[in-house]
Amino acid sequence: MPQADRWFPAAFAVVAVVTALRLALLPFNGTDLFVDEAQYWLWGQSLDWGYYSKPPLIAWVIRAVTDLAGSDAAFWVRAPGAVMHGATALVLGAVARRLYSSRAAVAVAAGYVTLPMAALGSLLFSTDTLMLPLLAVALWCWVMALHGGGARAAAAAGVACGLAVMAKYAGLFFPAGLLAAAVVSRGWRAPTGHWLAFLAAMTIMVVPNATWNLMHGFTTFSHTADNIGWLRQGASVSLSAMSAFLISQTAVVGPVVAVVLVLRLLQSGGSDGAALAAMAAVPLAVVAVQALLGGANANWAVAGWMPGTVVAMAWLAGRPVWMWLSLAVNGAVSLVLALMVMVPDLRLGNEPLLARYLGRADLSRQVIGLAQAAGGLPVVADRRDVLADLFYTGRDSGLVFLARPHDGRPAHYYDQLHMLPPGMTGDVLLVTDDPGPCATGAPVLLDLSGGAYAGTGIMAWRTTAGCLDARR
Repeated sequence: MPQADRWFPAAFAVVAVVTALRLALLPFNGTDLFVDEAQYWLWGQSLDWGYYSKPPLIAWVIRAVTDLAGSDAAFWVRAPGAVMHGATALVLGAVARRLYSSRAAVAVAAGYVTLPMAALGSLLFSTDTLMLPLLAVALWCWVMALHGGGARAAAAAGVACGLAVMAKYAGLFFPAGLLAAAVVSRGWRAPTGHWLAFLAAMTIMVVPNATWNLMHGFTTFSHTADNIGWLRQGASVSLSAMSAFLISQTAVVGPVVAVVLVLRLLQSGGSDGAALAAMAAVPLAVVAVQALLGGANANWAVAGWMPGTVVAMAWLAGRPVWMWLSLAVNGAVSLVLALMVMVPDLRLGNEPLLARYLGRADLSRQVIGLAQAAGGLPVVADRRDVLADLFYTGRDSGLVFLARPHDGRPAHYYDQLHMLPPGMTGDVLLVTDDPGPCATGAPVLLDLSGGAYAGTGIMAWRTTAGCLDARR
């Protein structure tokens, strides 16, 4: 392992090689943009301080990258992911160098960049991928504040945390984690001035989005409450759902890292390791409770794996056999994921393994062809996933894409800003699996085989805008 002043070149070499390979293989990714990726791209076409379901930062980043590249191709939408995970690895390495050693710094950087979640986040761009480097910077700045950096470093931590919140509200786990760290470790109990500087800076960063929500009926906050589920519908206790979430974390970071964090949580003491483990435990515990009461996705607690990876890989750095085992397992998973997206038609039985990432652009192209052949009919759809890809795949088609009107509050972004306008007349092409009374003629059958829409029954009908406008 390198000497104390040589950790960064070693860590950078590992991270740079992995990141370069990911970028080199990205053009061969055979999957369509996923629903969320296509939606984030569309958000970026109309820059704002907030959007229906997420804060705005990911839309800004995609817009900046695609504008600089001069291309809206899927490669450029996804390219920031590999770079951001690489940057996260190096920042976490710096945290480990300050708290532990040069050996730990290199292990943390190599360990993070090969995590399954980093591998997946380098293939599909998400708000998690954008939030994590900002949380890593916030952690590094806070560590600096605790070790002589003062209120200025604390304020920098607040800026980074606020930007993380502007990527995804799960960034708010960070200050909660700092409180937990202060409880278990005296060395993590910052002066009041540090906390005030941190909170003031974080607040300044998130005020624009909070103001946007206030002016738009708390749209994003309301969607977050929908995701929590039991806040609106009541709790339905499920031990199996909570167990499934906890087990899923072994897939997020690999089995060795996940087990080591559990072991560190069981150890007592006021060390840096205990503080980092406590920080990691906060998102995991909160989301585990959410899973118990209303279900949860595996990625909802990824904020905890910033400090979690540091404490786990720093511990493994002193146990080379286990460290190399972790790197080998996670590296193999990362390689398999990269190869799978290059052969997306790989099947297990009748359906492709990556079916949910296939067939979206193909359906859009079929629909666009029908609309153009009919003289450029406006296209109306009622499914968010169909609309998301229509807007992206059809971005240069010259067609108009609209959400089907319905009663009640908007169910998604396309309902909110792209719903069929009241009073619209003329024919439209309706794409749905439930045409209702507007199905007056024979539908056009669409090829839905081998992808996300297989078995959905989606078809296309030519009908009138007036028939679809339920508000009349």
